[in-house]
Order: sequence, then structure tokens, then C-alpha cells
Amino acid sequence: MPENKASIPIRSFGRTGGRPLSARQQRLIDERLPALAIPETGDPLAAFPARPDRLWLEIGFGGGEHVAAQAEANPDVGYLACEVFVEGVAKCLTAVEEKGLSNVRFWTEDARQLIDRLPDSCLDRVFILFPDPWPKKKHHKRRIIQPDFLDSLARIMKPGAHLRFATDVRSYADEALQKILAHGQFDWLAEKADDWRRPPTDHVRTRYESKNLGDIAPVFYEFSLKSS
Repeated sequence: MPENKASIPIRSFGRTGGRPLSARQQRLIDERLPALAIPETGDPLAAFPARPDRLWLEIGFGGGEHVAAQAEANPDVGYLACEVFVEGVAKCLTAVEEKGLSNVRFWTEDARQLIDRLPDSCLDRVFILFPDPWPKKKHHKRRIIQPDFLDSLARIMKPGAHLRFATDVRSYADEALQKILAHGQFDWLAEKADDWRRPPTDHVRTRYESKNLGDIAPVFYEFSLKSS
């Protein structure tokens, strides 16, 4: 019997292939990734030898520059890094190896599958930086910022935990802000325009961001989860 289309989750990312990997990158995928991968069953936090005091999640890390820099600057944080593009995972693994990082764990499937398995109130911080904008209006439903996704984030974030969303696409900036505020469980922390027009002091500029592919200068929205 064919699967009911209504039960098929909307794909919020594009292709997962890319340019061929270098020999070093392929070695890292084959040999290092299995040891740093979040388990597909059971407790996903079992990927860490001991549960870290703080847990951060980054969804769609691209080339991994932000992951590696944040993990290096915050060695006490357990960093859950999600990316479906193999080339991006290989680049991030390279940075993790070069920096000698031990606090990053990888999820290479749809981030929502991992989110559904995480325990309640476990995350201190979430980054969603320059997600696929799905620019065509008919594809806007594929954008990851949707009410049901925000429900899932609110469940796994601690009260007061921060969510940072960044984009350089005007329609996505407007839509994401409206949906997050309408959700009702997130406080927008901006007090003046520069709070969202300027990168946060701890932001790490990535190669993707430097390409200026969007139609506006990047905006950075910072939210905190309301206490119940």
C-alpha cells in the first residue's frame, strides 16, 4: 500500500551529495565519524562519555567553521552538530581533528529526527544559521521554522535557553520572526535595531555568509525560551 502523503515529513533541505571528497576527508568519514556519531537508537546523549554540564545544538552547520570555533571556545559544552551534506561533515571533521576537539558529536540525518529523541529541557542553546531559504513561494512550507518545529524546540530547550536564528533572505527573516513571536514561548531579546542588524559578539563568520548570496545584509535574531 502506498504511503499516505500527509504522513511524509516535508523535506527542509536540498541535495546531500557534493564534490568528491579528498583522500583525507574520506578517511575521516570512514574512520573518525563512526566514533563521533550520535547513536541512531537509544539515548542520543550516550555519544558523550559523560553528560556535559551544557548542551548546544547547531542545525545545518554547512562547512563547520562555526561549530569548530564555538566548540573550541567552550570546551565544557557538549556540541550536537547536525548536517546532511557529506562534504560539510568532512570539512567539520577536519577542523575537529586539527583543533583536537573532543566535545563535538555529529548527526548526519534530518535534524528533526534527532530533536524528537532528545530528552525534555536538555539544551542550553540552539543555533540555526542561514538555513535553506527555499526562495520560491510555493516551497516556503519547506522552511524549517514552522509551528510544529518550534513546539519541538520548546520541549527540548531549558527555560531561559537561547535560540539564535540568522538569515540573509528578507522574506525568510520576516516570516521566521513572525512565526517565532506568534508561537508564544519565545522572547525576542532585541532592544534596538543594532541588536539584530549587527552580528553578536560571539558570532563566527562563515565562508557561506561571506558569499553574500542573499538579498539583504544578514540579520541575527536572538530569543530565549520563556519560563513556564
